Amino acid sequence: MSRTASRPGRPGTARSTWRNWAGTVSVTPVREARPASVAELAEEVRRAAEDGLRVKTVGTGHSFTAVAATDGVLIRPDLLTGIRSVDRSAMTVTVESGTPLKRLNEALAREGLSLTNMGDIMEQTVAGATSTGTHGTGRESASIAAQIRGLELVTAGGEVLTCSEKENPEVFAAARIGLGALGVVSAITFAVEPVFLLTAREEPMPFDRVLSEFDALHAENEHFEFYWFPHTANCNTKRNNRSAGPAAPPGRVTGWIEDELLSNGAFHAACSLGRAVPAAIPAIARVSSRALSARTYTDIPYKVFTSPRRVRFVEMEYAVPREAAVAALRELRAMVERSPLRISFPVEVRTAPADDIALSTASGRETAYIAVHMYRGTPYRAYFSAVERIMTAHGGRPHWGKIHTRDAGYLAEAYPRFGEFAALRDRLDPDRLFQNAYLRRVLGD
Repeated sequence: MSRTASRPGRPGTARSTWRNWAGTVSVTPVREARPASVAELAEEVRRAAEDGLRVKTVGTGHSFTAVAATDGVLIRPDLLTGIRSVDRSAMTVTVESGTPLKRLNEALAREGLSLTNMGDIMEQTVAGATSTGTHGTGRESASIAAQIRGLELVTAGGEVLTCSEKENPEVFAAARIGLGALGVVSAITFAVEPVFLLTAREEPMPFDRVLSEFDALHAENEHFEFYWFPHTANCNTKRNNRSAGPAAPPGRVTGWIEDELLSNGAFHAACSLGRAVPAAIPAIARVSSRALSARTYTDIPYKVFTSPRRVRFVEMEYAVPREAAVAALRELRAMVERSPLRISFPVEVRTAPADDIALSTASGRETAYIAVHMYRGTPYRAYFSAVERIMTAHGGRPHWGKIHTRDAGYLAEAYPRFGEFAALRDRLDPDRLFQNAYLRRVLGD
């Protein structure tokens, strides 16, 4: 199998360095491209192939891994934004790939529509979020990629390929979470529904109670998640369920206190203090874990699902079989308690139903997600390595956009349909135009 070899490209945009949000990845590509149409995007792909340069597309840089890094042509989809069409009979919306989730959510709300589920931030582009498997939490409703009904993909040959369950179904089955390995996504068609209301109930709860009631909390709520504060026995739980209304959003002052002052401003100060004085972290954690109080509010979905995240961090997240979650969390807590580690960020736990996407972390099994974080600038490798040993012992699958050390050998065993994805990649990109070091590690040559 041949491979694309790098050589200097044609004159283009002056070389500049791109960095991701967390500061964990930086690259200086030969050139950047900002196509304003699908035709221009296809031409950029063809031009890169002619110049012997590899191609990657980068959105807002919220992946912690180098999944989008390249020293060849870096495509910035800033101009590929906006809604192309809304089909109210099919209840779908088609959107350009570079559209940030925030803009999509706001536009859908104006149309009286909504996605069924989403993650807890909305800064990512729609293509970046879906290509790496971004998810929220849900008993029946799955990841953002599972809500895709159609894709438009620019292939390595510069062709524009449309796919859905009826058109190129084998590509559709894999490309919804494609890691940028199959082509450049230029547009996505999502399933939508009439906008609805969610009531969120946030409540502190002891760690042991959350774990003893985990199955019931999952079964009784449409969307359940919780945060455990290491070095404490304290958790904060969140239950989101559909509501007949009326809307009752957080008050301006109380919302600012909870979401900005405590969750961002005071938390940032606490993390900065912990980085400077690690020995103080357990005491800080005990204070932080008691700072947030119980509250209930009702609003449209994206205003309930998402929260501002202004404190920068690095993250590892593993998907384990849902039935293994409690055991894995008990092991995680025991590891922290017996180690010299000092952890200032809470551990986040969410769930998802099984889906049918080849490289989805929930592919073929009900899933629990366990995410660990460290404040940016704080040494994280010892903590993440210890967590990874626990999660892989339970058959864990790492989030594609978050820090991990797994390779193609491990992942081929973790994903029953890994070979199906690899075969499709061989067909669509035999010369590895869309290859980079990260994809070589996780997918192989």
